[in-house]
Amino acid sequence: MRNKSNFLPVLSEFFSVYLPKTKGLSANTLRAYKYAFRLLFEYVHAKHGLLPEKIEFKHLEKGTVEAWLDWLCTDRGCSVKTRNHRLSALVMFARYALRTNSNNALTFGSEVEHLPKKKCAGRNEAVHFSREEMSVILRLPDSHSKIGKRDKVILSTLYASGARAQELCDITIGDLRFDTTNTITLHGKGNKTRTVVIPEQSASLLKSYMEQNRLKDSGAQRHLFSSQTHEHMTISCLEAVVKKYVHKAKTLRPDLFREHYTPHSFRHSIAMHMLESGIPLPVIKTFLGHVSIATTMIYASANYELVNKYLRDKNPYAQEDSSVIQPEKSFMPHFLT
Repeated sequence: MRNKSNFLPVLSEFFSVYLPKTKGLSANTLRAYKYAFRLLFEYVHAKHGLLPEKIEFKHLEKGTVEAWLDWLCTDRGCSVKTRNHRLSALVMFARYALRTNSNNALTFGSEVEHLPKKKCAGRNEAVHFSREEMSVILRLPDSHSKIGKRDKVILSTLYASGARAQELCDITIGDLRFDTTNTITLHGKGNKTRTVVIPEQSASLLKSYMEQNRLKDSGAQRHLFSSQTHEHMTISCLEAVVKKYVHKAKTLRPDLFREHYTPHSFRHSIAMHMLESGIPLPVIKTFLGHVSIATTMIYASANYELVNKYLRDKNPYAQEDSSVIQPEKSFMPHFLT
């Protein structure tokens, strides 16, 4: 018999039964929700020393969730939009917990329900790298180390494809096509797919990476990028890769790198650079996989100098020492991994 005051069994049923079977949510949405709770457990462990299996609903009351949301923004640098997405995951769980375990979840559920979403600062604030910044950051990974070679390909592919973080993590060998036109098939929100063309230099990096890691004959379902602990790279590992090189870039060129950059900044960057190169918004919309042209319009309000045609540019690369990515937390519940 499960411990009714324990948070974890209710959360397990939420992910194993309610979300996939009752609500029928997509795999991408489930991953996003799971990641929100991984971050919550990381926060509770760091601040209070509690492992997930020891957490009770009472431990998440009295402002704990609100403090976690603040931590996401201040310590992890999440945007307001990302903060609101994380809150949405907890709100859905709180409603489920109130229905299935109201006696123990009453205070927790009530507090979460009343937490307001923050207003996003203007929709035109898409933090992106300038062309000079992109050139610098793509030079940083060390081409002489295995991790550095992988990171170079990750950063290049993240930029060249305009992939969202989860889309990049989900790329498999079968999603790549190298021919007269080099393409990557990305699996986006709502189980939608799109195929994007990538420049020859990015394709060459990918082919070299696959040969060096013997991925070409490893099967179509093999994921392209792996962490040191997972065959399927997670968003948290990707965030760590980007954070590492952004930190290096800010140390080397504090005159250039002044913003808070995330994996999504690479997506914003390719969109902005395409627009600056004169590529029409409808084309950029299709490239990014936006449902509405209104979403793509955030790039149209920027006023930057035009640069050389993106598709004709070459990304210069150099060597720089590469530190090892730290392994992910090992105490997470299995159903969140």
